[in-house]
Formats: sequence, C-alpha cells, structure tokens
Amino acid sequence: MSEQDDQETLLEFPCDFAIKAMGETSDDLDAIVIEIVRRHVDDLAEGAVSSRQSSGGKFTSITVMIRATSKQQLDAIYMELSSHQRIKYVL
Repeated sequence: MSEQDDQETLLEFPCDFAIKAMGETSDDLDAIVIEIVRRHVDDLAEGAVSSRQSSGGKFTSITVMIRATSKQQLDAIYMELSSHQRIKYVL
C-alpha cells in the first residue's frame, strides 16, 4: 500500500467492516449481494450476512460483515454493488 493510499482513508487494514446494500424486496436480492461480495472477499464468516425488510416490506437491506484488507478492495465492492440494477443504495 502506498503512502497516498494511507492518506485517503482513516481505516487501518485489515479491519472488520459492514457493507449495507438496499433494494426492492425479492427472493434473490440476498443472493445477488452475497455473490458480488464473495468476488472480492476470500472468506465470509458464518453469520456474516443479515437482512431486514422495511416496515412496509417494499425494501430490504442486506448487511455483510467482512474482513477488509484494503481500500481498493472496499472500492471494488462498492463500485460493483452500486452498478447492479437491482441495488438502489450502498452504504
């Protein structure tokens, strides 16, 4: 990691990091999010994924806890999740 990369984030890697993606409720939204995250993360711990529906049930948020290894890894995950048509928001 370069010195410039260190200055771009306050995180110290590796670290535990929660990624939250939201979209309209569907049977496969969890699977979409998990598939994308797994492309960038070697291993997801058991219990790393949780989901919650909005009060009206129209939207679902999926939270995935990962062991982040770099800013580049997080950027790649966020870019891919954000570009998927079924995912409306990524936090």
